[in-house]
Amino acid sequence: MSDPTEPDRGGSAGSARARRSDARRNEQALLAAAARVFADSGVDAPVRLIASEAGVGMGTFYRHFPSRAELVAAVYRHQVDACVELGERLLQDGSQPFAALREWMDAFVDFLATKHGLATVRAQDESSGSLHGYFLDRLVPVCDRLLAAARENGEVTAEITGYELMRGVGNLCLFGGDDGRYDARKLTHLLLAGIR
Repeated sequence: MSDPTEPDRGGSAGSARARRSDARRNEQALLAAAARVFADSGVDAPVRLIASEAGVGMGTFYRHFPSRAELVAAVYRHQVDACVELGERLLQDGSQPFAALREWMDAFVDFLATKHGLATVRAQDESSGSLHGYFLDRLVPVCDRLLAAARENGEVTAEITGYELMRGVGNLCLFGGDDGRYDARKLTHLLLAGIR
């Protein structure tokens, strides 16, 4: 049986497109599975567990991500992109601007919980600086636009930038860890109430 992640070597153009589509689907499944596994078990979780969660074999896993560092970087970018997509959707779907900002901030808090879990591996990766740049370049403009929409709607009066708000929320998430008595979302909601 042929592997859908292997390049087409002489088959039809339709077959090649189908294989590329399967490869993209496998990669997305692996990224989503890795994010779940990292959140539950940490970044040192066995890759076999990630492959199983994604419903693919180990060969497919290693074709997409030859090293753990490459997987971690890809999960990080994937989660940043998901936050951007959510922000764009909220800006376009007619949501009340402040409600949209709050929903996006909840997703950002969830992302930060996983992001801090990835920090130890990222520290060993020479591309971690570029990952941080990717994080800022992609997320700050979305946060700025959500804030601007809420400000234009009269729901936010504080003079605060997206970078400042994200940095403040990041600090609220920094030391929560597994302490069930601490809820970063609750503190984020208090911070958002303060800028109304």
